[in-house]
Amino acid sequence: MTDVRRSADRYRGGDPASGIESLHAFSFGRHYDPDNLRFGAILACNEERLEPGAGFDEHPHSHTEIVTWVVEGRLTHRDSAGRATVVGPGDVQRLSSAGGVRHVERNDGDAPLVFVQMWLAPLAPGGDPSYEIVHGIADSTPYALPQAGAMLHVRRLTPGERTAVPDAGAVYVHVVRGEVRLGGAELGPGDSARIEDAEGLELAAGAAGPAEILIWEM
Repeated sequence: MTDVRRSADRYRGGDPASGIESLHAFSFGRHYDPDNLRFGAILACNEERLEPGAGFDEHPHSHTEIVTWVVEGRLTHRDSAGRATVVGPGDVQRLSSAGGVRHVERNDGDAPLVFVQMWLAPLAPGGDPSYEIVHGIADSTPYALPQAGAMLHVRRLTPGERTAVPDAGAVYVHVVRGEVRLGGAELGPGDSARIEDAEGLELAAGAAGPAEILIWEM
């Protein structure tokens, strides 16, 4: 079963007056939808656009695995454990908030920042916060998130190129850029698909240009 969700149907949030635009794929904050709380381990998939100088001031998280993928620009991250990093396109950042952590996310550059942030539920609550950044992850290197029983696949496809969708009980597909075909559905930037009992499926990039896709296998 494949459930396609369109970018235009995402909940709009953020604070445009402060240079922050947010698009939420799941129930989030003041946008409460009891029928759209999660899919598999995924609790949130937020597209964030931050103007230069904009950002999220220090705020808390707990019992959540937070994975960030930068599309363009550079993201400054600081947290209560003393970590300070800059995340760029092609990097995977993971923050396991565990029993509790506070962090800051900002665009300290002079160009717009666009990133996709995904929240996943851990298999077990509590523990100590942890952090990891993988610079320049390759298509052939899936990123395992055992804390949530999930694995992230990054796919960058040339025009017309195909890639297999992992066979799994639950698969979440998010199109970052470009156009792809999944079965009989055409997906564009910001569109997503929630697939139950995935088996024998393929993604095919359109002929107009390259595509970039994030795929969660759960």
